[in-house]
Amino acid sequence: MMAFKSELRQLLKPYYWINILLSVSYVIAKRTNVTCEFLFPNADCELDSRETEILFFLIIVVMLRTRKAGSVTMVNYLSSSFVYTKIANLILWFYADVRYGIPYGAILILAALLLPEPTYTGPELITYFRGPEIFEDELKHHKNTTWLICLYAAWHPACVNFAPVFSELSASYSLDNFKFGKMDIGRYPEAAAKYRIQDGPTSRQLPTLILFSEGQEKMRKPHADHTGKLQKFLFSKDNVKTAFAIDGIYQDCKTKLAAKSKAIKTD
Repeated sequence: MMAFKSELRQLLKPYYWINILLSVSYVIAKRTNVTCEFLFPNADCELDSRETEILFFLIIVVMLRTRKAGSVTMVNYLSSSFVYTKIANLILWFYADVRYGIPYGAILILAALLLPEPTYTGPELITYFRGPEIFEDELKHHKNTTWLICLYAAWHPACVNFAPVFSELSASYSLDNFKFGKMDIGRYPEAAAKYRIQDGPTSRQLPTLILFSEGQEKMRKPHADHTGKLQKFLFSKDNVKTAFAIDGIYQDCKTKLAAKSKAIKTD
């Protein structure tokens, strides 16, 4: 219930309701008598077969792309689908009349410049590594620290959707010996090569989470099975906590810290 209320509050931000209006603008204009008679005086206020085909194709694309992006919340679904719905509306406006398509395209550009997508502004305890060499040095010098590393690309929708989840996890579970890190493989392609991650626009490996313990990789998501086929993973908060046993790692690391502190006091 709290998560639902949080999403509703987020949807009240101008970015979302403006983009929702832009995403349904053509259908509303065509199906509302007042706007239809003004904009399309010589046409029926119904969607023709070509317009219906475009919208049907849009629905299929949105469903496929948002599922691949791992979008599991209402806000994530909307954010992932906006680009496709606005492109479809642009095609529809141009299909109706080029004099409508050009202003609509200008509005899209203006909205993108003035209303960027809201980013996570809450607390986080994340170390951002500038390349794999720096991270490998960290592993060598602090082998008793457990790391959960997110390999991502700033331009990838699934990575954008996962960013606030990873930040929340870091703020809740970070310890001196259990840390969270990120590495942008878009900026550091050598990291993609080292950790065997495809970084292209169709990659199904973005984001990738890797757990390191005692200086070695212990597990990753998504991962390949024994046949080499990549296993799909939805990057929700609960899924990550369960798959990586975050609560168990946290308690174990906390116990080790307490034991170390006690040993220091005894000495």
